[in-house]
Formats: sequence, structure tokens, C-alpha cells
Amino acid sequence: MSENRRRILDLLSEGKINVDEAERLLATMGEHAGEGTTVGVAEQTRKPQPRFLRVVIEPAEGPGAKQERVNVRVPVALLRAGMKFASVIPNAASGQINQKLKEQGIDMDIRDLKLEDLAKLVDALSELEVDVDSPEAKVRVYFE
Repeated sequence: MSENRRRILDLLSEGKINVDEAERLLATMGEHAGEGTTVGVAEQTRKPQPRFLRVVIEPAEGPGAKQERVNVRVPVALLRAGMKFASVIPNAASGQINQKLKEQGIDMDIRDLKLEDLAKLVDALSELEVDVDSPEAKVRVYFE
């Protein structure tokens, strides 16, 4: 095992980096290593992690249709950063945030959010694609 690979695994075991970061570093290291690198079958068939959450709204065709088009691309890294930010919110503020969320019909405690939960959610939803066709517009929500 190379020294760099050992260092990455040590950082992972110490909790200084998460699994996704370790995978990216190992993949980058493998790309630079060249022909001496072997990749297992599971790694070859693994689908890459989605990088963006996309929301696309296209107007319906025809007379009188609005010509506005919406194309939103939210980086998954931004979602991860938001999760990390939630962990530093003071308890007094998180109580107020939880109350506002509850008023909006979202019954959850932001102190319980974990970065690992987001990774599992994104992984589970990576195949998700929502298409809505209506007389007014076509809406697509998906990860890419």
C-alpha cells in the first residue's frame, strides 16, 4: 500500500475526513498513479456520486403560454456545507429554528441532522427523477 493511500485511510479513521472525501482523494490518486493502479469490479461499476440537484421548468407549447423557463442547479456540496453549518448553530437559536420549521409543517430537530444522513439520502435519491407534464409547463427534478 502506498504512503499516500495509507495517509488518506488514517485521516478517515481519525474522522478528519468523511468517506466521500476519502473516496475522491483515492480516486484522484488512482488517476495520477497511471498504469500501476488496479481497480476492482465493484469500483468500476459504481455510479459516480451526483454533483447537482436540478430543477427545470419549461413552459408549455402553444398560444398564450408563458415563455419563462426555470433552470436551477444546486450543488450537492452546498447541501453538505449547510449540514455542517447546522452543527454550529447555538441551542437557543436552533430552538427558534425548530419552532419556525414546525409552523411550516416540518416536524424535525435541526440538531439531529448529520452529514452521514445527507450522504445516505443523496445516495438513495441519486436515481430519482420526477417529471410532471401539465398544460401549463413541464417540470423535471433530478440529480446529476
